[in-house]
Amino acid sequence: MSAAPGRPTTIGLIAGRGQFPALAARGAQTLGHRVAAVGFKGFTDPALENEVHAWTLLGLGQINRLVRFFHGQKATHLCFAGAIDKPKALDLRPDLRALRLLGRLRGKGDDALLRALIGELESEGFQVIQAADLVPDLRGPAGVLSTRKPDPEEWDDLRFAYATAKDVGRLDIGQCIVVKRGIVAAVEAMEGTDETLRRGGKLARGNAVAVKTLKPGQEERIDLPALGTGTVDSCIAANISCLGFEAGKALFFDLEESLRRADAAGLAIVGITPELLAAPCKN
Repeated sequence: MSAAPGRPTTIGLIAGRGQFPALAARGAQTLGHRVAAVGFKGFTDPALENEVHAWTLLGLGQINRLVRFFHGQKATHLCFAGAIDKPKALDLRPDLRALRLLGRLRGKGDDALLRALIGELESEGFQVIQAADLVPDLRGPAGVLSTRKPDPEEWDDLRFAYATAKDVGRLDIGQCIVVKRGIVAAVEAMEGTDETLRRGGKLARGNAVAVKTLKPGQEERIDLPALGTGTVDSCIAANISCLGFEAGKALFFDLEESLRRADAAGLAIVGITPELLAAPCKN
């Protein structure tokens, strides 16, 4: 996996929804890099134009125009930052190059598509890097982060949910799962994390545990799990009592404010590691 470049260069930013693209652009510039960004109509905040040196707006699936833009900007490295809502992504209008790429896919899941896209970009001489390397402080830390610690039943559900989420992830379905007392209430599909939390919390009728993990074998340069104040608010609204995420493998935006809201509501938040789950819980 390519790391962030050590010498100043032009980084091409492929920007989706949310604040991550702007944070990645600022992080790259702090490291001395020039940033050229491609945004997508209906997804990317147009204000990103003010954060970068060069900017263009494309439709999803316009690979040829994207490649020509980055070559024209003399970009050497590319990174992806920000979400693309899957239901809206179904409306993409691929160019001929994208159609050929889709036709070569042996698998139809998220990861197969992302790997094929990276391969296509690397065939043009670009190095694809992880945007999180430009803003490493976004990686969620390990341990109990909230004031309230999980109780023994919640620790049991964290262990079960983490293992189950990994099993589900091997099928390339989703990153989030909601459980209660060892029973699965909801698994994330294309609706996204917030809807999964709402559905799972409603079915569990309170005091459920939610876990978000990296899928085994997932292409980390594009699709890391992400959490933030919206995730915490969704947990609180759904009466979910404990939220776990894979420490170091998930991005946690606005961590300080998220913990403030969690503490006010009594929501436990845990950065999960296998070692933490294997240790006896202490309350």
